[in-house]
Amino acid sequence: MPTNDTPDEKPLQHASFAVHATRGIIRDQRTRRRVMIVVLTAALILMICGATLLKQALDPHEHTAWFLLFWLVCAWLTITAITLAIFDLLMVTSNARKAQRELRQDIERESSPTDR
Repeated sequence: MPTNDTPDEKPLQHASFAVHATRGIIRDQRTRRRVMIVVLTAALILMICGATLLKQALDPHEHTAWFLLFWLVCAWLTITAITLAIFDLLMVTSNARKAQRELRQDIERESSPTDR
């Protein structure tokens, strides 16, 4: 069976792709906040469905594995959203400090006497 791979092409590295995608999400504030909203919404919907609609299917006495898997996924999504929110808070604080430092430097430059 012939393959379409040329000698110059590298096979897709899943770990490398995941790292680059994560960097893209983390670096862009708008994307990071959209991902937080999506992840938190998914967790909230799963929690509501698990507590109401799927209550019988997720009975811990009858379906222990499904129960654990379902609630672990909910917990993972929640922890992911919290981690992104903390990172976003740290980035906003860092950017505010940087802007404040630049503003102070600009004010010092304008107020200092220049040699003419």
